[in-house]
Amino acid sequence: MAATLSEKVRAFLQEPRFGVLGTAREDGAPQLTVMWYDLDGDEILMNTTVDRAKAANLRRDPRVALCVEDGYRYVTLYGSVRMIDDQATAQADIHRLAVRYWGKEEADRTAAERFSKQRRLTLRMTVERVVEHW
Repeated sequence: MAATLSEKVRAFLQEPRFGVLGTAREDGAPQLTVMWYDLDGDEILMNTTVDRAKAANLRRDPRVALCVEDGYRYVTLYGSVRMIDDQATAQADIHRLAVRYWGKEEADRTAAERFSKQRRLTLRMTVERVVEHW
């Protein structure tokens, strides 16, 4: 069941901070990855290439945790991810994230030079639990 995000959590997540995504390796050990993300309605939008370890982990087990911090303030989100392999969607989403973190000019250049040559996945996280520390 999806969790309700408070306005304070939404405001915190709307700032372009980095998140640390936790997935489970095949042996159960945690895999942590620094990620770009965006709050899209009640979901967290992320993106990766299909050949990354986190993508393989998510194919086996879609449960994740995402921690977003600002010094000692942080929000940790727990939930599950659905992967979208449609390349038009995945390319649009990585461009959207690049604009958020780098600005339009750099995002356009990198999309043309690098992202367009990669097979990408969009990760959409349904948030099921929220831990806040202010």
